[in-house]
Amino acid sequence: MLTYDVQIWGIRKRANRPKPYMLRWRVGAQAHSKSYALKAQADGRRAELLAALRNREQFDTTTGLPSSELHELKSPTWYEHARAYVAMKWPTASAKHRASIADALATVTPALVTDMRGAPKPRVLRTALYAWAFRLCLDAEGQWQPRTQVEAVPEHIGAALDWIARKSTKVTDLNTPSVVRSALQALSLKIDGKAAAANTVNRKVPVFSNALRYAVERELLVKVPLDKVDWKAPEVDDEIDFRYVPGAGLAKRLVLGVAKQGNRGRHLKAFFGCLYYAAARPAEATALALPDCKLPESGWGELVLARSTPRVGSAWTDTGESFDSRGLKRRARNATRSVPIPPVLVSMLREHIEEFGVAEDGRLFRAAQGGHLLSKEYGDVWRAARLAVVTEAEAATPLAEKPYSLRHAGVSLWLMSGVAPAEVARRAGHSIAVLFRFYAKVIHGLQQQANEKIERALMEDREDRTD
Repeated sequence: MLTYDVQIWGIRKRANRPKPYMLRWRVGAQAHSKSYALKAQADGRRAELLAALRNREQFDTTTGLPSSELHELKSPTWYEHARAYVAMKWPTASAKHRASIADALATVTPALVTDMRGAPKPRVLRTALYAWAFRLCLDAEGQWQPRTQVEAVPEHIGAALDWIARKSTKVTDLNTPSVVRSALQALSLKIDGKAAAANTVNRKVPVFSNALRYAVERELLVKVPLDKVDWKAPEVDDEIDFRYVPGAGLAKRLVLGVAKQGNRGRHLKAFFGCLYYAAARPAEATALALPDCKLPESGWGELVLARSTPRVGSAWTDTGESFDSRGLKRRARNATRSVPIPPVLVSMLREHIEEFGVAEDGRLFRAAQGGHLLSKEYGDVWRAARLAVVTEAEAATPLAEKPYSLRHAGVSLWLMSGVAPAEVARRAGHSIAVLFRFYAKVIHGLQQQANEKIERALMEDREDRTD
């Protein structure tokens, strides 16, 4: 029980004792004492108790400790808390987010230790944390459990986990600025000690911050301690470098060039057409099914994008498959996005269905063996088509280096064609803010056209008034 009823007495010296200096105090009706070899030690401890009393801290009647010390005494280690955080987040997190959480925690946890004596090799420790400590599996009853409780743990992995469990700092230690700084520094580096990419750091730091907020929720910390250090995540320039985004002519040649890459190229021509003419994300195009397509014999059609199937690895999905079936990016699971598609893409898709049919589940695009289309498979076809289409000098640059360039090209085409940014954002599945951040140069380049339109309207208005 906690109480403010505390009395701290003077130090008593007892002769012929190994620790002659006794400090005595009372909490409620319970007396407490502690003996020291040196008077300075007893004086120091008495000063700590008096400071807690002046700060209006309550004391615990059982232990005699101030509430702050009792809180620290009961604090779990960071490693224990991180595992609790994973268990809390896992059931509702997407497979990709689960892997991201494990990645961030496996990066920061080795930095939050009391010392490095007897530490395992860094890569062994990372594997132990990423693939074992911060990963859950379904047990025989279909319940999520830590992997370490479901599967047999290899000896070297078990030794690494035992070491981190013994050496991990307490959560309350994160109230110390130097400890917070060491954690943030770890998140800024790769395992080889080199600086991590800005996007990587900005992906990991929010996981660490969320884990700290969970510590506040569990009443392990009073507040998130990140503001105790002067540290900023590296700035990320989200704006697309349009020097390397293919223009309309090159984008068309690249899509057509894919069809010349053998049977797989012909199968994937319409897939890449969706990336350009519908500005679909690759994971959205791989999930595209026949019921999602409105393909009239002439004129414009429509794609209703409803699913995304990113490949994240079987370790992180509910089903044990390497693909995670989920809703659209940053949308509710049942949300859809309709995208009008021009006649050229309608024709591509109709020809594709006529030549290749669809999978049993209705998917238009699949791997050579009939399963989900792999990024490696369509990436290989894309690289071959790119080398066949661009010049040698262009091939040495990042121009159209990745299939995602077609999506950038498609969105840019819409903007330059005069489509309202709000409609472009809707079709692309962006927010207005994201659209302006990524495509700032394109939108800025359209200002002159907008100014000319406004000027013509003003001139017409002035002439009408003159008449």
